[in-house]
Amino acid sequence: MPHAKILLPAQSRAARGLLNWSQGDLADKAGVSRSTVKDFETERHALHHSTERLLIEALEAGGAALIPAGEAGPGVRLKLAS
Repeated sequence: MPHAKILLPAQSRAARGLLNWSQGDLADKAGVSRSTVKDFETERHALHHSTERLLIEALEAGGAALIPAGEAGPGVRLKLAS
C-alpha cells in the first residue's frame, strides 16, 4: 500500500511561491478558508487529513511536485510542462 503524502508548512509556502499564488489563491483552489492555510503555514495548527489532501491536490493540479522526505529532506519543484 502506498504511503499517504504529507504536506509540511514549509512545502506549502515554497509551492505557493513557485506557483506565484497567495494564501487566498491556494485556499480558493483547495476549497478551504484562507485562515486554514495561514494557520497551517504559520504552524498554529495541524491540518485534518481531508484538508491536507485538498491542499496537496490543489498544489499538484497547479503544477507543483511535492518531494517527500528522503536523504536530502522534503521539498517542492515545478512539474515539467507537457
